[in-house]
Order: sequence, then structure tokens, then C-alpha cells
Amino acid sequence: MRATDKIEKLFIGKVLQQEYSPGTQIPSERELAAEYEVGRPVIREVLQRLEREGWLTIRSGQRAVVNDYWKEGNLMTIVHMLAEEESIPNEFIMHLLELRKSLSPAYVKDAVTHKPLSVVALLKESETVPDEDAAFAEYDWRLQKGLAAASPNPIYLLILNSFGHLYVKMATHYFYEETYRDASRAYYRELMAATLSGDGTQAEYLVQEMMEKSIKMWKERTK
Repeated sequence: MRATDKIEKLFIGKVLQQEYSPGTQIPSERELAAEYEVGRPVIREVLQRLEREGWLTIRSGQRAVVNDYWKEGNLMTIVHMLAEEESIPNEFIMHLLELRKSLSPAYVKDAVTHKPLSVVALLKESETVPDEDAAFAEYDWRLQKGLAAASPNPIYLLILNSFGHLYVKMATHYFYEETYRDASRAYYRELMAATLSGDGTQAEYLVQEMMEKSIKMWKERTK
């Protein structure tokens, strides 16, 4: 890993762990250079990168200020947060689940409407998934990717691809409970019935309902 990448990663970790809280000033370039044992040009490059990604505001002649990344961040902020799995706030996970609830019904309806045979094939696989958390997590991820890919809008899949590793990790934790696996099996069967009847609207409703249940279950699972 390049020095700039390493320092950037360490800095973002400190922000997520609230060692650097929003609105506070960070050490000077000179102090950071001494802390990380690199030259000031390296630190300057890192700070400029962090500013472009929404983590910092650089002010001429003054120390940089830590931003509220929820308000000042961008897509690159999300990418870096996903790379810091051990530091991700639980509220970020909940926001991701809410985002999924907003996106999933739309791309599943598209998939059922435009490529029902592909959806049937994907759901058929659920019948042979071993009854264990990791297997369910891997299958559910393949299902989501396949459904998104069956939508005419390629942006859905691009968004999902950003969350792959974290999705499987969260899903493995979620599917640890047998009752949650049973709930998903019932959902897969209902979604299969809607697909076979060509009812995209019903599929959309089923996904919306299941996403709401999943959020409630996740809250219970992570208490």
C-alpha cells in the first residue's frame, strides 16, 4: 500500500471512530508529517484527497477542519466507509438497509416484468441452498445481484456491487437464526408465484414487505 493510501485509511478510521469529530481541527501538516514519518508533500496530497472526498475542509493558513461526512460526503465517502468494516457505525448499516428497501422493490419489479425466466431460474436455486447461515448469505447475494442485473437499468447493479463483501457479512449474521432462514424461504416461494403469474406489481409489494420485516429482524438480531 502506498504511503498516501495508508495514511488516508488511518485518517478515515479515526473519523469513523470519532477520534476526529466533526467541526474539530486536525493537526498541522508538519505535525502529521512527523506522526506518520513522511514528508509534508505526502501529507498535503492526502489532505487534498480527503477534501475532494468530503472528509475535510482545507482553509488557507489554518488547520483543516473535519467535516460532518453525512452532510459533506459523496459517493467516494461511501466507498471508503465500506472498506472500514470494523469502524462502520451501526447507523450506517441501518441507512444501508433503508436504501435497500427503497431500491429492491423497483429492480425486482423490473426483473419480473422484463426477464421473468431469469428470475424463476434464480429463485429455483433457493430450493437447494443448505440450511446454514453462510450458504443462505451467499445465495441471497447472488439473488440480489441477479435480480438487479435483470433490470433494464444497469445503475442498480453498479450500486449493489459496491456493497458485496459487507452484504454477505451482514447476511451471514442475519441468517444465523433458523427462523430468519424460514422467513426468507417463504418469501422466495411467494416471489416465485408472483413471477410465474407475471405480476410485477405483486412482486414489488412482496419485496417491500420483506424488506420492512428484515429491518425489524436486523434490529432484534443486533440488540
